[in-house]
Amino acid sequence: MSDTQTFEDPTEEAKFGLGAHAAALVVVCIVALVGNTVATENSVPQGLVGLIVLWGLCMVGLVLTAVVPFKLPSVAWISLVGIVATLPWTPGSAWVVETVSHVNFLTLATPCLAYAGIAIAKREIAIAKTSGWKIAVVAVLVMTGTYVGSAIVAQLFL
Repeated sequence: MSDTQTFEDPTEEAKFGLGAHAAALVVVCIVALVGNTVATENSVPQGLVGLIVLWGLCMVGLVLTAVVPFKLPSVAWISLVGIVATLPWTPGSAWVVETVSHVNFLTLATPCLAYAGIAIAKREIAIAKTSGWKIAVVAVLVMTGTYVGSAIVAQLFL
């Protein structure tokens, strides 16, 4: 029995296939549909069609990420696909804009941010253990500064 421990490289990314991305996006769309229906006066069919369009745009962006020879992050490809799909001279852009307008984007952000807040993997815990108490102080100061800065901007401009 050896006393050496093996640690995963925290900088190494987990790679998901297109099918796993598609399934994860379906789950996100279902959660978003519930939130969109509860938070807005849009009907379930309106929100569902808008989310299906957004799902399709995301999938096209993910396919481009895998196929195009020069590498850009998937968020860049998805953003580009969304921008091109809504340009006024793109055929069908008015329909895309009308359909997606029934999706409240704040209700999309809430479950994503909640998941990001609770999705702590083993590697984050290992990093936090090795960083010590100083990281907690820095985190509190960063969060406080962000809150105070946001409040100042809101008071000045809103």
